[in-house]
Amino acid sequence: MHSIPPLSVVIPVLDGAALLAPCIAALAEGQEHGLIGEVIVVDGGSRDGSQERALVLGARLLSRPAGRGGQLAAGGEVATGAWLLFLHVDTRLSPGWSIPVTAFLAAPENRTRAAYFRLRLDDAGRLPRWLEAGVALRCRWLGLPYGDQGLLLAQTFYRSLGGFRPLPLMEDVDLARRIGRHRLVGLDVVATSSAARYRRDGYGARILRNLACLALYYLGLPPRLIRRIYA
Repeated sequence: MHSIPPLSVVIPVLDGAALLAPCIAALAEGQEHGLIGEVIVVDGGSRDGSQERALVLGARLLSRPAGRGGQLAAGGEVATGAWLLFLHVDTRLSPGWSIPVTAFLAAPENRTRAAYFRLRLDDAGRLPRWLEAGVALRCRWLGLPYGDQGLLLAQTFYRSLGGFRPLPLMEDVDLARRIGRHRLVGLDVVATSSAARYRRDGYGARILRNLACLALYYLGLPPRLIRRIYA
């Protein structure tokens, strides 16, 4: 793995102290093999000790105003790695993830492509599995992976796209559209993400709300207004 240029991992956080340890612990295999050069945690004004927790875990810490788009953009701006991996703090990569990631980085044609992971929710039952299947179809047909699936791409490609825009919502869809469906690659790596919003709102209600937000975004409604529906 030492022949692969080092990877910078960017993790935005807002009051996610309890989530940082499992998220970063899952990256250990990449750190041990020299694949990961740095982990950057971009805090949006946490009051639960997230900043201190990030430092204890060995991350590079940035502080920015709350807003995932702006936090992701800030992390990408200062990252030094030739490759960038953007992860949500409530997402954990499955063991063995570094093998397909290393293979992706090693292929020259992937310098102008981006990769994402296979979503799995941390919830049991049929509804989570049906949702995961729907997400897989959305990615395959529409080329729209969301941020909870991670995003891996070369630093040069990221910058050529203009990077993440400081949007309060839909920053992941905005960047995926600029990348384009034919330049997005799904990797056989499970990314386990929190189902907290689905458990809180109910799967049906949450799915309908997400679809409504996506439809409003495509109709041109500003993300700052869509955010009122999403919360």
